[in-house]
Order: sequence, then structure tokens, then C-alpha cells
Amino acid sequence: MDDTLSNSGWVRGRPKAYGTSFDLLLGRRTYDAWAGFWPKAGSNPMADGLNAATKYVTTHRPDSLEWGPVKDLGADIIAGVRGVKSTDGPDLIVCGSSTLTSVLLGEGLVDEVVLIVYPVLLGRGKRFFSDSVDARELAFVSTKTTPTGVLINTYRYVGALRT
Repeated sequence: MDDTLSNSGWVRGRPKAYGTSFDLLLGRRTYDAWAGFWPKAGSNPMADGLNAATKYVTTHRPDSLEWGPVKDLGADIIAGVRGVKSTDGPDLIVCGSSTLTSVLLGEGLVDEVVLIVYPVLLGRGKRFFSDSVDARELAFVSTKTTPTGVLINTYRYVGALRT
């Protein structure tokens, strides 16, 4: 099984631009933000795929998960993610969820990182990785530039940084 992850992320295979069957692994804040938008977005390939996907959510409030199909990962997030990854289900994608991304990287539950870089300079903002994640080594796989200048960079996750 090919396990992958990125900020606009991937776990368990890399679907072709969300065009194949996939499930989502989301932190609670990302789940809540998306639950307020995607069910009302109308019918289009992106909305249809996200709405149909099973959402695996890290939360302390599982009783308030309404945008389904949805499953709570339980109190032990790492065990929950390992359980989902051990199945033969569809591709599992992590989007946003920077706190969850840091936890997954720290636990070595990542095989691929896809970083999508937009040509916008904010000057400051939320860090992608938390200070709790030790340095990690990535191996370059590929890059693609879109007509608008967005870079889609793919890296294979190697593990702890070798010094």
C-alpha cells in the first residue's frame, strides 16, 4: 500500500486531482470549516467527491459530526490513523489540518508530501509544521507548474533527518 500525505495532502495513494475515489483525514477545525461550505457548494466534481468521501476526524466532540459519511478516530489518534491505513479502503487524503499533519509526520505515518506553493507572499502566518516536529528528510520526486504559477512539488518521505 502506498501511503502519502501533504498539506493539500495525501495519505494512502495519490488520487489524480481528487478525481478518483478517496476518503479524508481531517482535524476538527478543517472539518468544521469544510462542513460549513462543501455541502452547500452545489454539484461539481470537487464538491461531489468531498461530500461522498468518508471523513475520518480527530475530535473530542464526536457527537457533533454532522457532515457525513463521517467517523471519529477515537481518543488515540495515532491508533485510529494506523487502523484506517491498515485497511484496503480508498485513498486517504489530508488537507489543511496543520496540527494533525505535524502529529503524523512526528509519528512517521507519512510516505509522501505534496506541497502546493501559491505565488502569494503573506509576510507572516501560521507555520506549516509545529515546533514539536523534529527535522525530517524528504527526497524530491517531481514538480509541476500550473499556468497561474502555482507549484505542485512532490517529495517522498524518507524519515528523520540524517546529520
